Amino acid sequence: MYTLYYKQEACSLAVHTVLRELMQDVTLIRADSLRDFSAVNPGLKVPVLTDGDEKLVEGAAIMLHLTSKHPSRLFPTEQGPARRRAVEHLLFANATMHPAYSKLFFVAHATEEGPVRQQLFEAAAKAINQLWEQVESQLQSQPFLGGQHACVADILLAVYSRWGAAFPVDIVIPPRTARMIEAVTCMPGFVAALQAEQAQGA
Repeated sequence: MYTLYYKQEACSLAVHTVLRELMQDVTLIRADSLRDFSAVNPGLKVPVLTDGDEKLVEGAAIMLHLTSKHPSRLFPTEQGPARRRAVEHLLFANATMHPAYSKLFFVAHATEEGPVRQQLFEAAAKAINQLWEQVESQLQSQPFLGGQHACVADILLAVYSRWGAAFPVDIVIPPRTARMIEAVTCMPGFVAALQAEQAQGA
């Protein structure tokens, strides 16, 4: 049995989706419902996953742990070109796209209303749109970054794509990428994870 510390609509939703797709039982704990989440993770970030006596942080590391322990189509387990590409896609999502979106949150919390704030929002959005174009280029001959089936990177990107609506910016999702995101959000694991988190947060 796993325990996942999460926040609604955060990147922890991707880990939760992976757990559901792998048909793993999970206990959910909302990090922002705890009096002292720092006792769980001094970095105050989600996701945090406990697996028996082991505690893991960082979404990419957690996904690698889960997909190694429970092999599936979500991530190649054998060494070779497919796994190397999957690692590259995972790190792009986690270390490139995620920080790009994080700039929107930083601007929202660190700047006051006004033209400078909007300029910073728009600069962040421009960088995000360029990254979505990179994703689009990877989908010219396949429906997912994982090929014919969604991989963990596709799931992460689908979660991030939901964040832009909270800000006064135009995030442009190209057509192939939009179809990939729609397909991911219709996956049983994604739907079940989202519903479970919403129910717990009600």
